[in-house]
Amino acid sequence: MKRCVALLSGGLDSMLAIRIMQEQGIEVEALNFKTMFTCCQDTSAQAARALGTNITVIGQEDDYLDLVREPQYGYGKGANPCVDCRIYMFERAYKFMEAVDAQFIISGEVVGQRPMSQKRSDLNVISTNSGLEDLLLRPLSAKLLPPTKPERDGLVDRQRLYDFQGRSRKGLIRLARDFGFTEAMIPTPSTGCALTEPEFGKKVHDLIQIQINDTRWDYEALNVGRHFRFNEQVKVIVGRNHKENTQLEYMHRMEDATSTSFLEPISFIGPNALITGPSTDAALEYAAGLVYRYGRSVEGEDNIVQVVQADQQFNLTAHPTERSQVEQTIASVNSGPVQ
Repeated sequence: MKRCVALLSGGLDSMLAIRIMQEQGIEVEALNFKTMFTCCQDTSAQAARALGTNITVIGQEDDYLDLVREPQYGYGKGANPCVDCRIYMFERAYKFMEAVDAQFIISGEVVGQRPMSQKRSDLNVISTNSGLEDLLLRPLSAKLLPPTKPERDGLVDRQRLYDFQGRSRKGLIRLARDFGFTEAMIPTPSTGCALTEPEFGKKVHDLIQIQINDTRWDYEALNVGRHFRFNEQVKVIVGRNHKENTQLEYMHRMEDATSTSFLEPISFIGPNALITGPSTDAALEYAAGLVYRYGRSVEGEDNIVQVVQADQQFNLTAHPTERSQVEQTIASVNSGPVQ
């Protein structure tokens, strides 16, 4: 039985790569890679069902954050280490390929489509450094690239592969329709990764450059709330809605949490907040001021905030401070990596 492993993001390109293999009678095992920064597992599962293929979701390991902190091949416009990340994914796909007794791996990469990871030179770096070499086939651009081992061995008919390149989707959409894809099966373009978003990337760079001994918890917290930098040791995270307020409370209770204080308004309606780093009197006043700023404070009355710490719980009065009323979020202030 001819079998391959396909990296399936749920996007059109990876779906087409799978269908091309299916058209040649090759069994496909889909693989979706999940990190704390990705969002499209539901989309990939829906795509797998539509294509009639099995899908396995694997998560990041502890060493994934090392490549986010210091990627060998650099960042894109955000904090996206795309080439390093692709290498990381394909290394794990290689192990999965051996586990399911497949002969090769495919992906939906298109030559020249993404400037950070799909130039010809990038594709070569990814193939080589992942250890896959010519076991990695890109069906959509295969005719623009040297023949891979599955092509040379006759597992795949090269003549039935394609020569797509560049950023246009028109030809890919035509091919999808030729394959019988319904309009509902053709997804809109999306990276599915928060690291590619410039504003989110600023929060990542702030954490990498300023915070010493950053942990997995700190990176997971980047997905929640507004982030404010009080000083090099202290950051405040403020919830934006009920869901995030609940998340912040839960995160503060986690065993590996680096937050030192949880703030919750008890006499007025407003957001919850976390402090990471030393909860000094100045930091608490600043954080309470942010809760006041984004809350519905009651004029003429004390606006009380409850503070929960590891060894104590107390109340303080929130009031506007000069900084808390005008401070911008980290995502708004920074124009790039902190120098």
